[in-house]
Amino acid sequence: MAKAGPQTGTRRVLIGLLGAPIASSASPALHEAAARAAGIEAYYHLIEVAGADKARLRAILDGVRAVGFAGINVTFPYKEAVVGLLDEVAPAAAAMGAVNTVVVRDGRLVGHNTDMTGFRTAFQRFASASAPKAAPATVAVIGAGGVGRAIVFALHYPGGPKLRLFDQDRAKAEDLAARLNAGAGLVVAGSVEEALAGAGGIVNATPLGMAPDVRSPVPSELISAAHVVIDVVYSPLFTPLLTEAHRRGARIMTGRDLVIHQALDGFRLFTGLEGSESAMNGAFDRAMAARGISPLTASIHAETKAG
Repeated sequence: MAKAGPQTGTRRVLIGLLGAPIASSASPALHEAAARAAGIEAYYHLIEVAGADKARLRAILDGVRAVGFAGINVTFPYKEAVVGLLDEVAPAAAAMGAVNTVVVRDGRLVGHNTDMTGFRTAFQRFASASAPKAAPATVAVIGAGGVGRAIVFALHYPGGPKLRLFDQDRAKAEDLAARLNAGAGLVVAGSVEEALAGAGGIVNATPLGMAPDVRSPVPSELISAAHVVIDVVYSPLFTPLLTEAHRRGARIMTGRDLVIHQALDGFRLFTGLEGSESAMNGAFDRAMAARGISPLTASIHAETKAG
């Protein structure tokens, strides 16, 4: 839903993000920059609510519907919890059981998953830019929560890699494997070590490493220069996992590309307009610079952009 400004006639859009903790989210900067580039105004509101049960989530979503939001993004820990509270869920999001984008259409709440489409775009671009080095034939995904579900679905395409999936909650991993119905193309592992055995790619789809957390989901000794290591966390941009992977000579992809491409897909759903990738890139980089980059991460950033 969008409204015209009373004086300028400029189209105005209200968007939000539901989750916790979300104070460090780059989403407001990305969407508001894309709106300016498109000639509209957007206000992106953070709806930080911790420990919400089903009744409270329903009340929040009813409020989103009632007060004129074009839609909201949904992040940890509610991507799975909101699915059953919506009027409609797009087939891909329903299949994986996770929603990160809720659009208000004619008073109805419609769920989508742009983590999936955004990650697939980011991964395929990364693989293409890495030529002549081959994309990994087998990828270990650590984490079967909301973003892990999206990544596993994103990587399951004709010619895509075989997948190894690990989650501390094995039932979650088994449920995701059943939803994908990938047969021999996906193996649920009993440990990180088992998941990484023979895998050329590693994806962290957990919150581990998100500031102020300094933990890595993968023991350092399991990482080698032969790996491609991807982290969905972008605050900090260079997580403990990526810093160690870079030190060991592995190719790395930060969470920057995922967050930008999922935001571009979300902006299209919220507004019906194509967002400016360059505007979002600039907004993200300014947001990260404002938080400060240490000499080590600045060096990694420069090498990553050059490579």
